[in-house]
Amino acid sequence: MFFFFAISWPAYGGEDGLPIYVRSGFPGLNTLAPIQFFAICYILLMAAIFLVWRLGGSRFGLALQAARQNRQRLSAVGIRPFGVLLVAFAISGAITGLAGALFADLNRFVSPSMLSWQTSGEILIFVILGGVGRLFGPLAGAGLFILMEHNLGGVSDYWQLFLGALLLGVVLFARGGIVGVLARDGRG
Repeated sequence: MFFFFAISWPAYGGEDGLPIYVRSGFPGLNTLAPIQFFAICYILLMAAIFLVWRLGGSRFGLALQAARQNRQRLSAVGIRPFGVLLVAFAISGAITGLAGALFADLNRFVSPSMLSWQTSGEILIFVILGGVGRLFGPLAGAGLFILMEHNLGGVSDYWQLFLGALLLGVVLFARGGIVGVLARDGRG
C-alpha cells in the first residue's frame, strides 16, 4: 500500500524517486569518504546492538518476553502488555528509521522501489538464515547473503537457487539459524 502511495505522490518524485543530498552533514567528518561513512554506520550499528542487548537483560526485556509468551499472565502481575509492546514497537521503529535514513544517504536517492516486497523478503531471509531470536542472527544472515550474492552472482545468474537451498536447509535442520549452529547451545 505504501508502495502505491509513494508512486502516486508527484511532489516527491513519484515513480522516478527523489534525489537527496545529506552527506557531509556530520561536524568534523567528510562522509563522502567511504571509510568515514562506514565508521558512522558501524558505530551506530554497535550502539543499536548494545541497546538491544541491554534491553534484553533488563526488567523491560523480561516483561517483553512475558508479553510474547502469555499476555494474560503478564496482565495478572499488573503489567499492561499493550504498553510494553508499544514501547518495543517504538524502539524498533526508531532503529529501523535510522537504518533507512543511512541507506538513503548512502544511495543519495530515494525511490518507491525501496518499498517493494523484495526488500522486505531479503530482510526476512537475513533473519531466518542468521537465527530468529538471536542478537547477532540478522547480522550473520546479512553477511552470508552478501557473500553468496557476491561470490555466486558471478558464477550464475540464478544464484538465488543456491540461496533457496541453503535457506531450506537452515529451516529444516539448523534450529536457531547459523548462529545457533555455531553456538551449539541447543536453544532455538
